[in-house]
Amino acid sequence: MARRAATEVGRDLEPSVRRAYFECRYGQLHVHNAMPAGGGFDEATPVLCIHRNGATGRMFAGLMRTIGRDRSVYAPDLPGSGESDGPSPDAGFADLAAALGDFLRDLRLRRVDVLAAGTGAFVATELALTRVEEVRRVAFLDLPDPAADQRIREKLPLLTQPTLLLQAGDGPEPMNAIALELRTFLSA
Repeated sequence: MARRAATEVGRDLEPSVRRAYFECRYGQLHVHNAMPAGGGFDEATPVLCIHRNGATGRMFAGLMRTIGRDRSVYAPDLPGSGESDGPSPDAGFADLAAALGDFLRDLRLRRVDVLAAGTGAFVATELALTRVEEVRRVAFLDLPDPAADQRIREKLPLLTQPTLLLQAGDGPEPMNAIALELRTFLSA
C-alpha cells in the first residue's frame, strides 16, 4: 500500500506533456508544451523555448519535463520548421518573433521567461526588445558566436531584462546542471 501511494505521488509531480496547434500570421504554429500536474494555471511565470536552426521545439523535451513541474513550458516549432506552417521567403528574425508574439497574445500570456538555444537567440532578442513588458527574463543556451553575426552583437546589449548565458556541452550530466541553473535563474 505504501509503495503504491509513493508511486502515485511521484506520478502527480510529472508535468502533463502535450502538443497543439495555434494560429499565427503564417498559418498554424505547432507547439510542444508541458504543464504542472495541478493544471498549469497557478504556477510561476511560463517559459517560452525557442529552438536553433535545423531543430524543432522537441529539442527541449528533457528540460520541459524538469521545468514543467512548477510552470508551463511552451516550445513551438518556429514558422517553417517542424510541423509549423512556413513564413514568406523574405521573413527575418523580427518576423519570426512577431509570429511568437501572436502566439503569446492568443494564449493571453502577460509575462513569460524566454529560453533560446543557438540561433534561436536572434528570435528571442527581437521578441525581448519588442515586448519588453511581456518578456521578464531571457536565458541563452549555447549562444552563437557574436563575432559571426553583427546583428546579435549590436542587439544583445540593448536587452533590459535579466539575462543568463548557459553552455550545455554534451551528454545528460551537463543538461541536468543546465536545468538546475535555469530553474534557479527563473525562480529569482
